[in-house]
Amino acid sequence: MLSQFVPSLPTLLAYLVASVVLALTPGPDMTFFLSKTISQSRTAGFAALAGASTGLVVHSVLVAAGLSVLLAASVVAFTVLKVVGAAYLAYLAFDAIRNGSSLNLDRAAPKAESLHAIYAKGLLVNLLNPKVIIFFVTFLPQFVATNDAHVPGKLLFLGLAFIVINIPVCGALIFAGGHIARLLKGSKRITRFVDYLFAGVLGAFAVRLILAHGR
Repeated sequence: MLSQFVPSLPTLLAYLVASVVLALTPGPDMTFFLSKTISQSRTAGFAALAGASTGLVVHSVLVAAGLSVLLAASVVAFTVLKVVGAAYLAYLAFDAIRNGSSLNLDRAAPKAESLHAIYAKGLLVNLLNPKVIIFFVTFLPQFVATNDAHVPGKLLFLGLAFIVINIPVCGALIFAGGHIARLLKGSKRITRFVDYLFAGVLGAFAVRLILAHGR
């Protein structure tokens, strides 16, 4: 049953908040679809988003399968991964404050490309980005228990749920592409707010995970 793979309501709400914040955080995928929106069209922006989302589907399946194998082999190893993941999230939080966001629209290509080409590039942006799979590996396990009998299904559900949450959030950014890009590029206060919001959410989940294993 589907209910076996859906986390508890408090866990699901926490995941929802974290996913929305992460969707709003500038990165290579946001840079790409905003660049295509501004330099070409909203349709091109949505093609880029579709490609990036497809890459996330692939990562969700691979991560769910890989972590499930790890859990089957050793609960201790899975627990260690979660602790290491907390440290990694804490590092990302620190790096967001130290180095700031990675949004860069200066490289927007003036030459129009076909929607198929844009989709393929969007796919490669996430599919070939090692940071995406590392993030999924360290982020998703926080929301499942190591002794849960339905870990594979819950990990896959969380990965796909992130995509479902990400699409409307990023779609709204595409519709307001020019305005959003000007805000993020022209206002240091806005970009720093995003940086601190991102760091705060990641830091909170890192602390949450460390405390959970410290009990």
